Amino acid sequence: MNVHVGAFEKTKNIDPEVRVFATDVIDGLTHQPKKLSPKYFYDEAGSHLFEQITRLPEYYPTRVELDILRGKASEFAALIPANAALVEFGAGATTKVRLLLESCKIGAYVPVDISGDFLNAQADALKADFPGLAVYPVTADFTAPFALPDEIETMTKVGFFPGSTLGNFDPHEACSFMKLARNTLGHGALMLIGVDLEKDERVLHAAYNDKAGVTSQFNLNVLTRINRELGGNFDLSGFTHRAIYNRDRHRIEMHLVSRKAQTARLCGKSFSFRTGESIHTESSYKYSIERFQALARGSGWTPLKSWTDADKMFSVHALAAD
Repeated sequence: MNVHVGAFEKTKNIDPEVRVFATDVIDGLTHQPKKLSPKYFYDEAGSHLFEQITRLPEYYPTRVELDILRGKASEFAALIPANAALVEFGAGATTKVRLLLESCKIGAYVPVDISGDFLNAQADALKADFPGLAVYPVTADFTAPFALPDEIETMTKVGFFPGSTLGNFDPHEACSFMKLARNTLGHGALMLIGVDLEKDERVLHAAYNDKAGVTSQFNLNVLTRINRELGGNFDLSGFTHRAIYNRDRHRIEMHLVSRKAQTARLCGKSFSFRTGESIHTESSYKYSIERFQALARGSGWTPLKSWTDADKMFSVHALAAD
């Protein structure tokens, strides 16, 4: 549904998801400094662009995490109870979860993601390849409370949160998500989670400023989505992608930087930009093993085990709900 300029205030029958999107964008662009939530990257086009990013030579997290999941498959199989329900938060492409499905005796798979079309297409492909597996896709914002399918109510729950997505949250937001996941999965649940580690800044810079420019397209796509869904008039050529490492906060920051003084409109509101002013679109925090485990304990989880690659670029953690 497209919300034309001015319609946000005038239309009562607006789709609730579009209303939330509009409210979040307006709040973010009113904030100083301006910001947008990274969850709005992931419409269908954004999801496909991110999958392209994961295959770039500079982007190490996906490649290294896959190596860990393959190399430690027998350990994951020993940890996950037979016939458990695997609940994947922010499910994208099924590459990683397939490794668990091949090595573990999973009873049901529940992918949860905000991008419903992409989610359902991936779920259909998975059903075709694993005909004996019960698959129950849930279209929802996994950072807010949502209900699990009734069909898995009596099954042991195992959360799966790969891809270092936790790093997109500020520390207090990460803690809130971990508590939400604990409450959603329930007592006795397990969690497998991917966490990116601190490393040489040159490696980080290359990973978020790829030579092919796919990350730039991914970043700018959020403005395309605002134009399409909220009736915005952002000039994409007036913004450029920038990713920098903030040493003090242990995080990569992605920004859309205005190339000129300009004004954009959406939903009947105007937003002015100075030359060089940016919209902060994403953070990607990098952790040490110890800092992440402290966050997990403070969120109601007990660390059971962690795995890293030989170069200690990336980590996967097993947690148990207190």
